[in-house]
Amino acid sequence: MSGAARRTLVVDGGAEDGVKGGVEGGVAGGVAGRYASWRAQALRALAAGWPPETVTWTERGSAASGGTEQLMLLDLGAAPVSSDAAPVSEDGALPAARPDTTGPAPDVRVSKALAALLQDAARYRSPQRWAFLYRVLWRWCQGDRAVASAADEDGARLHAMAKSVRRAHHDMIAYVRFHRRSGEGTPEYLAWYEPQHDVLADAAGHFARRMGGASWWIGTPHGAALWDGHALQLSDTPADAMAGSDIAALRAGAAADDIEPLWLAYYRSIFNPARLNEAALEQHMPVRFWKGLPEGRLIPAMIADARNGARRVAQAGAVGTMKGKPVAVDAEDAQPLRPAPSSLDQCRRCELWRHATQAVSGHGPETARLMLVGEQPGDQEDLAGRAFVGPAGKVLYEAMRRAGVPPDSVYVTNAVKHFKWIARGKRRLHKTPGQREVEACAHWLDEERARVRPAVIVTLGATALRAILGQTASLRDHLNRPVRLGDAWLVATWHPSYALRVDDAGKREVIVAAIGEAIAQGRELAAAPAAPARPPSPTSPTPPSRPLPSPARRQ
Repeated sequence: MSGAARRTLVVDGGAEDGVKGGVEGGVAGGVAGRYASWRAQALRALAAGWPPETVTWTERGSAASGGTEQLMLLDLGAAPVSSDAAPVSEDGALPAARPDTTGPAPDVRVSKALAALLQDAARYRSPQRWAFLYRVLWRWCQGDRAVASAADEDGARLHAMAKSVRRAHHDMIAYVRFHRRSGEGTPEYLAWYEPQHDVLADAAGHFARRMGGASWWIGTPHGAALWDGHALQLSDTPADAMAGSDIAALRAGAAADDIEPLWLAYYRSIFNPARLNEAALEQHMPVRFWKGLPEGRLIPAMIADARNGARRVAQAGAVGTMKGKPVAVDAEDAQPLRPAPSSLDQCRRCELWRHATQAVSGHGPETARLMLVGEQPGDQEDLAGRAFVGPAGKVLYEAMRRAGVPPDSVYVTNAVKHFKWIARGKRRLHKTPGQREVEACAHWLDEERARVRPAVIVTLGATALRAILGQTASLRDHLNRPVRLGDAWLVATWHPSYALRVDDAGKREVIVAAIGEAIAQGRELAAAPAAPARPPSPTSPTPPSRPLPSPARRQ
Protein backbone atom coordinates (compact mmCIF):
# COMPACT_ATOMS: atom_id res chain seq x y z
CA MET A 1 0.00 0.00 0.00
CA SER A 2 2.99 2.28 0.14
CA GLY A 3 2.53 3.25 -3.50
CA ALA A 4 -1.17 4.00 -3.17
CA ALA A 5 -2.28 7.62 -3.43
CA ARG A 6 -3.14 9.24 -0.13
CA ARG A 7 -6.53 10.84 0.32
CA THR A 8 -7.38 13.65 2.70
CA LEU A 9 -10.80 13.48 4.36
CA VAL A 10 -12.07 16.72 5.88
CA VAL A 11 -14.26 16.48 8.96
CA ASP A 12 -16.92 19.20 8.88
CA GLY A 13 -20.08 19.94 10.78
CA GLY A 14 -19.12 22.38 13.54
CA ALA A 15 -21.69 24.59 15.24
CA GLU A 16 -23.10 27.26 12.97
CA ASP A 17 -23.56 29.91 15.62
CA GLY A 18 -27.28 29.39 15.29
CA VAL A 19 -29.96 29.01 17.92
CA LYS A 20 -31.16 25.46 18.39
CA GLY A 21 -34.64 25.01 19.77
CA GLY A 22 -34.80 23.30 23.14
CA VAL A 23 -32.09 21.59 25.13
CA GLU A 24 -31.74 18.49 22.98
CA GLY A 25 -31.55 20.49 19.77
CA GLY A 26 -28.97 22.75 21.33
CA VAL A 27 -26.39 20.01 21.68
CA ALA A 28 -26.64 18.85 18.06
CA GLY A 29 -23.86 21.08 16.76
CA GLY A 30 -20.16 21.30 17.57
CA VAL A 31 -18.43 17.99 18.16
CA ALA A 32 -21.66 16.09 17.61
CA GLY A 33 -21.76 17.52 14.10
CA ARG A 34 -18.12 16.70 13.48
CA TYR A 35 -18.68 13.15 14.67
CA ALA A 36 -21.57 12.77 12.22
CA SER A 37 -19.35 14.15 9.44
CA TRP A 38 -16.54 11.76 10.33
CA ARG A 39 -18.97 8.85 10.45
CA ALA A 40 -20.26 9.60 6.96
CA GLN A 41 -16.73 10.04 5.63
CA ALA A 42 -15.58 6.84 7.32
CA LEU A 43 -18.46 4.86 5.80
CA ARG A 44 -17.60 6.12 2.31
CA ALA A 45 -13.92 5.28 2.87
CA LEU A 46 -14.85 1.79 4.06
CA ALA A 47 -17.09 1.33 1.02
CA ALA A 48 -14.18 2.36 -1.21
CA GLY A 49 -11.85 -0.04 0.63
CA TRP A 50 -9.33 2.59 1.68
CA PRO A 51 -6.98 1.29 4.41
CA PRO A 52 -6.22 3.68 7.30
CA GLU A 53 -2.62 4.22 6.23
CA THR A 54 -3.78 5.71 2.89
CA VAL A 55 -6.12 8.30 4.43
CA THR A 56 -5.24 11.63 6.00
CA TRP A 57 -7.90 13.16 8.26
CA THR A 58 -8.19 16.85 8.96
CA GLU A 59 -10.83 19.24 10.26
CA ARG A 60 -12.41 22.12 8.38
CA GLY A 61 -10.08 25.08 8.31
CA SER A 62 -6.90 23.00 8.66
CA ALA A 63 -7.08 20.74 5.59
CA ALA A 64 -3.82 20.26 3.72
CA SER A 65 -3.56 21.70 0.27
CA GLY A 66 -1.39 20.54 -2.64
CA GLY A 67 -1.25 17.31 -4.58
CA THR A 68 -3.30 15.24 -2.14
CA GLU A 69 -6.79 14.25 -3.04
CA GLN A 70 -9.21 16.20 -0.81
CA LEU A 71 -12.53 14.52 -0.13
CA MET A 72 -15.06 16.75 1.62
CA LEU A 73 -18.44 15.72 2.91
CA LEU A 74 -20.50 17.77 0.44
CA ASP A 75 -18.00 17.78 -2.45
CA LEU A 76 -17.42 14.15 -3.40
CA GLY A 77 -18.23 14.26 -7.10
CA ALA A 78 -21.40 12.27 -6.36
CA ALA A 79 -24.67 12.69 -4.57
CA PRO A 80 -24.03 14.31 -1.22
CA VAL A 81 -24.41 12.12 1.82
CA SER A 82 -26.14 13.73 4.78
CA SER A 83 -25.08 12.86 8.29
CA ASP A 84 -28.71 11.92 8.90
CA ALA A 85 -28.53 9.30 6.16
CA ALA A 86 -26.59 6.91 8.33
CA PRO A 87 -28.05 7.02 11.83
CA VAL A 88 -26.92 4.67 14.56
CA SER A 89 -29.65 2.12 15.17
CA GLU A 90 -30.89 1.12 18.61
CA ASP A 91 -28.74 -2.00 18.61
CA GLY A 92 -25.63 0.02 17.81
CA ALA A 93 -25.63 -0.67 14.05
CA LEU A 94 -23.74 1.80 11.91
CA PRO A 95 -25.12 1.41 8.32
CA ALA A 96 -22.77 2.29 5.51
CA ALA A 97 -23.31 5.31 3.29
CA ARG A 98 -23.27 4.50 -0.41
CA PRO A 99 -19.95 5.52 -2.00
CA ASP A 100 -19.48 6.92 -5.44
CA THR A 101 -19.05 3.38 -6.78
CA THR A 102 -21.27 0.69 -8.19
CA GLY A 103 -22.26 -2.36 -6.21
CA PRO A 104 -23.86 -2.91 -2.82
CA ALA A 105 -22.62 -0.98 0.20
CA PRO A 106 -21.06 -2.97 3.00
CA ASP A 107 -23.26 -3.52 6.04
CA VAL A 108 -21.14 -2.09 8.90
CA ARG A 109 -22.48 -3.02 12.31
CA VAL A 110 -20.77 -2.29 15.62
CA SER A 111 -21.69 -3.16 19.19
CA LYS A 112 -23.36 -0.68 21.48
CA ALA A 113 -20.25 -0.56 23.64
CA LEU A 114 -17.99 0.29 20.71
CA ALA A 115 -20.46 2.87 19.39
CA ALA A 116 -20.44 4.59 22.79
CA LEU A 117 -16.64 4.50 22.95
CA LEU A 118 -16.34 6.01 19.48
CA GLN A 119 -18.73 8.85 20.29
CA ASP A 120 -16.95 9.62 23.58
CA ALA A 121 -13.48 9.43 22.04
CA ALA A 122 -14.60 11.81 19.26
CA ARG A 123 -14.65 14.55 21.91
CA TYR A 124 -11.01 13.90 22.81
CA ARG A 125 -9.07 16.99 21.80
CA SER A 126 -6.26 15.66 19.63
CA PRO A 127 -5.39 16.19 15.93
CA GLN A 128 -4.99 12.41 15.49
CA ARG A 129 -8.38 11.42 16.90
CA TRP A 130 -10.22 11.01 13.57
CA ALA A 131 -7.45 8.90 12.01
CA PHE A 132 -7.31 6.75 15.12
CA LEU A 133 -11.07 6.26 15.24
CA TYR A 134 -11.05 5.23 11.57
CA ARG A 135 -8.30 2.69 12.28
CA VAL A 136 -10.42 1.22 15.07
CA LEU A 137 -13.48 1.04 12.80
CA TRP A 138 -11.42 -0.48 9.97
CA ARG A 139 -10.09 -3.24 12.22
CA TRP A 140 -13.60 -3.99 13.44
CA CYS A 141 -14.91 -4.27 9.88
CA GLN A 142 -12.03 -6.63 9.08
CA GLY A 143 -13.35 -8.95 11.79
CA ASP A 144 -10.80 -7.98 14.47
CA ARG A 145 -13.11 -7.71 17.48
CA ALA A 146 -10.16 -7.40 19.88
CA VAL A 147 -9.96 -3.73 18.97
CA ALA A 148 -12.86 -3.05 21.38
CA SER A 149 -11.01 -4.69 24.29
CA ALA A 150 -8.93 -2.74 26.78
CA ALA A 151 -6.32 -5.49 26.50
CA ASP A 152 -5.60 -4.50 22.89
CA GLU A 153 -3.16 -1.67 22.20
CA ASP A 154 -5.67 0.35 20.16
CA GLY A 155 -8.49 -0.72 22.45
CA ALA A 156 -6.60 0.48 25.50
CA ARG A 157 -6.02 3.85 23.85
CA LEU A 158 -9.70 4.07 22.87
CA HIS A 159 -10.84 3.32 26.42
CA ALA A 160 -8.36 5.83 27.85
CA MET A 161 -9.61 8.56 25.50
CA ALA A 162 -13.25 7.87 26.37
CA LYS A 163 -12.45 7.83 30.09
CA SER A 164 -10.58 11.12 29.86
CA VAL A 165 -13.54 12.72 28.06
CA ARG A 166 -16.01 11.47 30.65
CA ARG A 167 -13.75 12.84 33.37
CA ALA A 168 -13.56 16.21 31.63
CA HIS A 169 -17.37 16.24 31.37
CA HIS A 170 -17.67 15.53 35.10
CA ASP A 171 -15.08 18.19 35.94
CA MET A 172 -16.87 20.85 33.92
CA ILE A 173 -20.16 20.17 35.67
CA ALA A 174 -18.37 20.22 39.04
CA TYR A 175 -16.13 23.26 38.61
CA VAL A 176 -18.10 25.74 36.51
CA ARG A 177 -19.00 28.70 38.74
CA PHE A 178 -21.66 31.16 37.64
CA HIS A 179 -21.62 34.81 38.69
CA ARG A 180 -24.74 36.94 38.75
CA ARG A 181 -24.49 40.02 36.60
CA SER A 182 -25.23 43.42 38.06
CA GLY A 183 -28.09 45.40 36.56
CA GLU A 184 -30.63 44.32 34.00
CA GLY A 185 -30.20 42.38 30.79
CA THR A 186 -29.33 38.89 29.70
CA PRO A 187 -27.63 36.62 30.34
CA GLU A 188 -28.25 36.72 34.09
CA TYR A 189 -25.30 34.49 34.95
CA LEU A 190 -21.79 34.31 33.53
CA ALA A 191 -19.09 31.67 33.71
CA TRP A 192 -15.67 31.05 32.21
CA TYR A 193 -14.15 27.58 31.98
CA GLU A 194 -11.25 25.90 30.19
CA PRO A 195 -12.12 22.23 29.53
CA GLN A 196 -9.50 19.73 28.47
CA HIS A 197 -11.72 18.22 25.78
CA ASP A 198 -14.74 19.16 23.66
CA VAL A 199 -17.41 18.69 26.34
CA LEU A 200 -19.02 22.13 26.20
CA ALA A 201 -22.11 20.99 24.30
CA ASP A 202 -22.94 18.13 26.67
CA ALA A 203 -22.27 20.21 29.78
CA ALA A 204 -24.36 23.06 28.38
CA GLY A 205 -27.31 20.69 28.04
CA HIS A 206 -26.87 19.70 31.68
CA PHE A 207 -26.87 23.32 32.89
CA ALA A 208 -29.86 24.18 30.72
CA ARG A 209 -31.87 21.44 32.39
CA ARG A 210 -30.68 22.32 35.89
CA MET A 211 -31.11 26.11 35.75
CA GLY A 212 -34.53 26.18 34.12
CA GLY A 213 -35.59 29.61 32.91
CA ALA A 214 -32.52 31.48 34.18
CA SER A 215 -30.36 32.71 31.31
CA TRP A 216 -26.60 32.12 31.35
CA TRP A 217 -23.45 32.26 29.26
CA ILE A 218 -20.42 29.94 29.43
CA GLY A 219 -17.26 30.98 27.63
CA THR A 220 -14.31 28.73 26.81
CA PRO A 221 -11.15 29.22 24.73
CA HIS A 222 -12.71 27.11 21.95
CA GLY A 223 -16.34 28.21 21.95
CA ALA A 224 -19.27 29.46 23.95
CA ALA A 225 -22.77 28.43 25.00
CA LEU A 226 -25.71 30.76 25.60
CA TRP A 227 -29.02 29.76 27.18
CA ASP A 228 -31.81 32.33 27.10
CA GLY A 229 -34.22 30.25 29.15
CA HIS A 230 -35.84 28.59 26.11
CA ALA A 231 -33.19 27.75 23.51
CA LEU A 232 -29.50 26.90 23.58
CA GLN A 233 -27.04 28.59 21.25
CA LEU A 234 -23.62 27.03 20.66
CA SER A 235 -20.69 28.65 18.93
CA ASP A 236 -17.30 27.31 17.82
CA THR A 237 -15.91 30.85 17.82
CA PRO A 238 -13.39 31.18 20.65
CA ALA A 239 -14.86 33.42 23.32
CA ASP A 240 -11.64 35.43 23.60
CA ALA A 241 -11.91 36.29 19.90
CA MET A 242 -15.21 38.09 20.46
CA ALA A 243 -15.34 41.85 20.90
CA GLY A 244 -12.90 42.66 23.67
CA SER A 245 -15.10 45.35 25.14
CA ASP A 246 -18.03 42.98 25.39
CA ILE A 247 -15.98 40.33 27.21
CA ALA A 248 -14.59 42.96 29.58
CA ALA A 249 -18.08 44.22 30.34
CA LEU A 250 -19.34 40.69 31.04
CA ARG A 251 -16.48 39.94 33.42
CA ALA A 252 -16.82 43.31 35.16
CA GLY A 253 -20.51 42.61 35.72
CA ALA A 254 -19.66 39.24 37.28
CA ALA A 255 -17.45 40.96 39.84
CA ALA A 256 -20.52 42.65 41.35
CA ASP A 257 -22.07 39.37 42.50
CA ASP A 258 -23.20 39.92 46.11
CA ILE A 259 -23.52 36.18 46.84
CA GLU A 260 -19.84 35.43 46.36
CA PRO A 261 -18.64 37.09 49.61
CA LEU A 262 -21.07 34.91 51.59
CA TRP A 263 -19.72 31.79 49.92
CA LEU A 264 -16.13 32.81 50.63
CA ALA A 265 -16.94 33.47 54.30
CA TYR A 266 -18.56 30.04 54.57
CA TYR A 267 -15.60 28.37 52.86
CA ARG A 268 -13.15 29.98 55.31
CA SER A 269 -15.26 28.93 58.31
CA ILE A 270 -15.36 25.22 57.41
CA PHE A 271 -11.64 24.93 56.67
CA ASN A 272 -9.88 22.81 59.30
CA PRO A 273 -6.07 23.09 59.05
CA ALA A 274 -5.58 20.07 61.31
CA ARG A 275 -7.24 17.80 58.73
CA LEU A 276 -5.57 19.25 55.65
CA ASN A 277 -4.35 16.61 53.20
CA GLU A 278 -2.72 18.42 50.31
CA ALA A 279 -2.37 15.32 48.13
CA ALA A 280 -6.06 14.47 48.49
CA LEU A 281 -7.03 18.10 47.91
CA GLU A 282 -5.09 18.32 44.64
CA GLN A 283 -6.40 14.92 43.55
CA HIS A 284 -10.05 15.82 44.02
CA MET A 285 -9.66 19.49 43.07
CA PRO A 286 -6.72 19.76 40.65
CA VAL A 287 -4.78 23.01 40.77
CA ARG A 288 -5.65 23.85 37.16
CA PHE A 289 -9.27 24.48 38.23
CA TRP A 290 -8.46 26.88 41.05
CA LYS A 291 -8.23 29.95 38.85
CA GLY A 292 -11.86 29.52 37.79
CA LEU A 293 -13.21 29.09 41.33
CA PRO A 294 -14.03 32.01 43.68
CA GLU A 295 -12.49 30.11 46.57
CA GLY A 296 -9.41 29.30 44.50
CA ARG A 297 -7.66 32.48 45.55
CA LEU A 298 -8.14 31.55 49.24
CA ILE A 299 -6.72 28.03 49.08
CA PRO A 300 -2.97 28.85 48.73
CA ALA A 301 -3.06 31.18 51.75
CA MET A 302 -4.96 28.66 53.88
CA ILE A 303 -2.48 25.92 52.94
CA ALA A 304 0.42 28.22 53.82
CA ASP A 305 -1.14 29.03 57.21
CA ALA A 306 -1.60 25.32 57.93
CA ARG A 307 2.06 24.67 57.09
CA ASN A 308 3.18 27.55 59.31
CA GLY A 309 1.54 26.30 62.48
CA ALA A 310 -2.24 26.55 62.15
CA ARG A 311 -2.32 22.74 61.85
CA ARG A 312 -1.21 22.50 65.51
CA VAL A 313 -4.27 24.42 66.65
CA ALA A 314 -6.30 21.30 65.72
CA GLN A 315 -9.37 23.37 64.78
CA ALA A 316 -10.07 26.65 63.08
CA GLY A 317 -10.57 29.41 65.64
CA ALA A 318 -14.32 29.63 65.16
CA VAL A 319 -14.76 25.85 65.23
CA GLY A 320 -12.73 25.44 68.40
CA THR A 321 -15.10 27.69 70.38
CA MET A 322 -18.23 25.76 69.41
CA LYS A 323 -19.97 23.80 72.12
CA GLY A 324 -19.88 20.06 71.69
CA LYS A 325 -22.86 17.75 71.88
CA PRO A 326 -23.22 16.02 75.30
CA VAL A 327 -22.73 12.27 75.19
CA ALA A 328 -24.60 10.05 77.65
CA VAL A 329 -21.63 8.17 79.11
CA ASP A 330 -20.25 7.76 82.59
CA ALA A 331 -17.47 10.24 83.29
CA GLU A 332 -15.12 7.55 84.55
CA ASP A 333 -15.58 5.47 81.39
CA ALA A 334 -14.97 8.52 79.22
CA GLN A 335 -11.56 9.24 80.74
CA PRO A 336 -8.70 8.05 78.49
CA LEU A 337 -6.06 5.73 79.90
CA ARG A 338 -3.00 7.83 80.56
CA PRO A 339 -0.37 8.13 83.28
CA ALA A 340 -0.98 10.55 86.10
CA PRO A 341 0.81 13.89 85.64
CA SER A 342 3.92 14.24 87.73
CA SER A 343 3.12 17.79 88.87
CA LEU A 344 0.05 19.98 89.19
CA ASP A 345 1.38 22.48 86.65
CA GLN A 346 1.38 19.72 84.01
CA CYS A 347 -2.20 18.61 84.71
CA ARG A 348 -4.35 18.32 81.57
CA ARG A 349 -7.10 16.13 83.02
CA CYS A 350 -9.79 18.66 82.08
CA GLU A 351 -9.99 21.80 79.93
CA LEU A 352 -9.84 24.41 82.71
CA TRP A 353 -6.08 24.79 82.33
CA ARG A 354 -6.54 26.37 78.89
CA HIS A 355 -8.04 29.60 80.27
CA ALA A 356 -6.48 29.73 83.73
CA THR A 357 -3.34 31.66 84.58
CA GLN A 358 -1.91 28.84 86.66
CA ALA A 359 -2.82 25.93 88.89
CA VAL A 360 -3.35 26.85 92.54
CA SER A 361 -2.31 24.19 95.05
CA GLY A 362 -3.03 24.12 98.78
CA HIS A 363 -0.77 25.63 101.41
CA GLY A 364 -0.15 25.11 105.11
CA PRO A 365 1.84 22.82 107.40
CA GLU A 366 1.89 19.19 106.35
CA THR A 367 1.39 18.24 110.01
CA ALA A 368 -1.83 20.24 110.25
CA ARG A 369 -4.67 18.54 112.13
CA LEU A 370 -7.28 20.70 110.42
CA MET A 371 -7.81 20.98 106.64
CA LEU A 372 -10.13 23.54 105.03
CA VAL A 373 -11.33 22.62 101.52
CA GLY A 374 -12.94 25.27 99.31
CA GLU A 375 -14.42 25.08 95.83
CA GLN A 376 -11.92 26.59 93.36
CA PRO A 377 -9.52 29.55 93.06
CA GLY A 378 -11.04 32.95 92.36
CA ASP A 379 -9.79 35.73 90.12
CA GLN A 380 -7.17 37.02 92.56
CA GLU A 381 -6.13 33.52 93.61
CA ASP A 382 -5.59 32.63 89.92
CA LEU A 383 -3.29 35.62 89.49
CA ALA A 384 -1.45 35.20 92.80
CA GLY A 385 -1.16 31.40 92.71
CA ARG A 386 -2.30 31.05 96.37
CA ALA A 387 -5.62 29.90 97.80
CA PHE A 388 -7.96 32.33 99.62
CA VAL A 389 -6.17 35.64 99.11
CA GLY A 390 -9.18 37.48 97.68
CA PRO A 391 -12.42 38.82 99.23
CA ALA A 392 -13.60 35.32 100.19
CA GLY A 393 -10.27 34.74 101.90
CA LYS A 394 -10.80 37.81 104.11
CA VAL A 395 -14.15 36.40 105.25
CA LEU A 396 -12.53 33.02 105.93
CA TYR A 397 -9.70 34.51 107.99
CA GLU A 398 -12.23 36.54 110.00
CA ALA A 399 -14.13 33.33 110.78
CA MET A 400 -10.86 31.62 111.78
CA ARG A 401 -10.06 34.54 114.08
CA ARG A 402 -13.42 34.19 115.78
CA ALA A 403 -12.86 30.44 116.14
CA GLY A 404 -9.46 31.00 117.72
CA VAL A 405 -7.64 29.07 115.01
CA PRO A 406 -4.32 30.55 113.80
CA PRO A 407 -4.22 30.62 109.96
CA ASP A 408 -0.69 29.20 109.91
CA SER A 409 -1.86 26.03 111.71
CA VAL A 410 -4.41 25.07 109.07
CA TYR A 411 -3.92 23.47 105.65
CA VAL A 412 -6.06 25.38 103.11
CA THR A 413 -6.84 24.04 99.63
CA ASN A 414 -9.58 23.76 96.98
CA ALA A 415 -11.41 20.86 95.37
CA VAL A 416 -10.64 22.24 91.87
CA LYS A 417 -7.18 23.64 91.19
CA HIS A 418 -7.85 25.89 88.16
CA PHE A 419 -10.05 28.98 87.96
CA LYS A 420 -13.23 28.48 85.93
CA TRP A 421 -14.70 31.76 84.77
CA ILE A 422 -16.83 33.56 82.20
CA ALA A 423 -16.10 36.97 80.73
CA ARG A 424 -18.30 39.98 81.51
CA GLY A 425 -16.67 42.88 79.78
CA LYS A 426 -13.19 43.17 81.26
CA ARG A 427 -14.09 41.15 84.37
CA ARG A 428 -13.70 37.41 84.94
CA LEU A 429 -16.68 36.11 86.87
CA HIS A 430 -16.69 32.87 88.81
CA LYS A 431 -18.48 29.87 87.32
CA THR A 432 -19.24 26.75 89.34
CA PRO A 433 -17.11 23.81 88.20
CA GLY A 434 -18.91 20.79 86.77
CA GLN A 435 -18.87 17.20 87.94
CA ARG A 436 -16.28 16.13 85.37
CA GLU A 437 -13.93 18.89 86.45
CA VAL A 438 -14.31 18.02 90.13
CA GLU A 439 -13.62 14.37 89.38
CA ALA A 440 -10.62 15.30 87.23
CA CYS A 441 -9.09 17.18 90.19
CA ALA A 442 -9.87 14.39 92.68
CA HIS A 443 -6.39 12.99 92.01
CA TRP A 444 -4.75 16.10 93.47
CA LEU A 445 -7.15 16.42 96.41
CA ASP A 446 -6.58 12.78 97.36
CA GLU A 447 -2.84 13.34 97.12
CA GLU A 448 -3.07 16.28 99.56
CA ARG A 449 -5.25 14.32 102.00
CA ALA A 450 -2.86 11.37 101.89
CA ARG A 451 0.16 13.61 102.47
CA VAL A 452 -1.29 15.77 105.29
CA ARG A 453 -3.66 13.16 106.83
CA PRO A 454 -5.74 15.69 108.79
CA ALA A 455 -7.89 14.66 111.72
CA VAL A 456 -10.73 16.98 110.61
CA ILE A 457 -11.74 18.20 107.18
CA VAL A 458 -13.97 21.28 107.02
CA THR A 459 -15.66 21.59 103.62
CA LEU A 460 -16.61 25.10 102.52
CA GLY A 461 -19.63 24.90 100.22
CA ALA A 462 -21.53 22.18 98.35
CA THR A 463 -18.85 21.57 95.68
CA ALA A 464 -16.18 20.81 98.29
CA LEU A 465 -18.60 18.54 100.18
CA ARG A 466 -19.34 16.50 97.03
CA ALA A 467 -15.64 16.32 96.19
CA ILE A 468 -14.74 14.88 99.63
CA LEU A 469 -17.68 12.48 99.77
CA GLY A 470 -17.30 11.38 96.15
CA GLN A 471 -21.06 11.49 95.64
CA THR A 472 -23.92 13.94 95.37
CA ALA A 473 -24.87 15.36 98.77
CA SER A 474 -26.98 18.18 100.15
CA LEU A 475 -25.08 20.83 102.07
CA ARG A 476 -28.07 21.65 104.31
CA ASP A 477 -28.32 18.00 105.37
CA HIS A 478 -24.72 18.09 106.64
CA LEU A 479 -24.65 21.49 108.36
CA ASN A 480 -23.89 21.16 112.11
CA ARG A 481 -23.66 17.36 111.73
CA PRO A 482 -20.07 16.07 111.86
CA VAL A 483 -19.63 12.62 110.34
CA ARG A 484 -16.76 10.17 110.36
CA LEU A 485 -14.83 9.82 107.13
CA GLY A 486 -12.47 6.90 107.65
CA ASP A 487 -9.95 8.05 110.26
CA ALA A 488 -11.04 11.70 110.04
CA TRP A 489 -14.08 13.80 110.84
CA LEU A 490 -16.01 15.73 108.20
CA VAL A 491 -17.58 19.10 109.10
CA ALA A 492 -19.60 20.94 106.44
CA THR A 493 -20.33 24.67 106.37
CA TRP A 494 -21.00 27.56 103.99
CA HIS A 495 -18.43 28.87 101.53
CA PRO A 496 -17.15 32.34 102.52
CA SER A 497 -18.22 33.79 99.16
CA TYR A 498 -21.84 33.12 100.18
CA ALA A 499 -21.52 35.87 102.77
CA LEU A 500 -20.37 38.27 100.05
CA ARG A 501 -23.41 37.59 97.87
CA VAL A 502 -26.10 38.48 100.45
CA ASP A 503 -27.16 42.10 100.68
CA ASP A 504 -28.45 42.07 104.26
CA ALA A 505 -25.78 42.79 106.87
CA GLY A 506 -27.61 40.69 109.47
CA LYS A 507 -27.69 37.63 107.25
CA ARG A 508 -24.04 38.16 106.38
CA GLU A 509 -23.15 38.13 110.06
CA VAL A 510 -25.09 34.90 110.57
CA ILE A 511 -23.17 33.19 107.75
CA VAL A 512 -19.76 34.33 109.00
CA ALA A 513 -20.66 33.18 112.50
CA ALA A 514 -21.74 29.77 111.17
CA ILE A 515 -18.41 29.35 109.36
CA GLY A 516 -16.56 30.30 112.55
CA GLU A 517 -18.57 27.82 114.59
CA ALA A 518 -17.81 25.02 112.11
CA ILE A 519 -14.08 25.77 112.25
CA ALA A 520 -14.20 25.90 116.03
CA GLN A 521 -16.01 22.58 116.09
CA GLY A 522 -13.35 21.14 113.82
CA ARG A 523 -10.62 22.42 116.16
CA GLU A 524 -12.30 20.70 119.11
CA LEU A 525 -12.67 17.42 117.20
CA ALA A 526 -9.03 17.56 116.12
CA ALA A 527 -7.91 18.11 119.75
CA ALA A 528 -10.05 15.26 121.14
CA PRO A 529 -8.57 11.74 121.49
CA ALA A 530 -9.17 9.49 118.49
CA ALA A 531 -12.31 7.36 118.92
CA PRO A 532 -13.50 4.38 116.92
CA ALA A 533 -15.99 5.12 114.22
CA ARG A 534 -19.60 4.64 115.23
CA PRO A 535 -22.42 3.52 112.95
CA PRO A 536 -24.55 6.46 111.88
CA SER A 537 -27.82 7.04 113.67
CA PRO A 538 -31.09 6.86 111.70
CA THR A 539 -31.20 10.66 111.66
CA SER A 540 -27.61 11.19 110.59
CA PRO A 541 -26.66 11.90 106.96
CA THR A 542 -25.79 9.18 104.49
CA PRO A 543 -22.26 7.94 105.21
CA PRO A 544 -19.64 9.00 102.69
CA SER A 545 -18.65 6.57 99.97
CA ARG A 546 -14.97 7.56 99.59
CA PRO A 547 -12.76 7.18 102.68
CA LEU A 548 -9.42 8.78 103.20
CA PRO A 549 -6.73 7.42 100.91
CA SER A 550 -4.35 4.91 102.46
CA PRO A 551 -0.71 5.76 103.20
CA ALA A 552 0.27 3.62 100.21
CA ARG A 553 -1.02 6.38 97.97
CA ARG A 554 1.39 8.94 99.30
CA GLN A 555 3.75 10.40 96.70
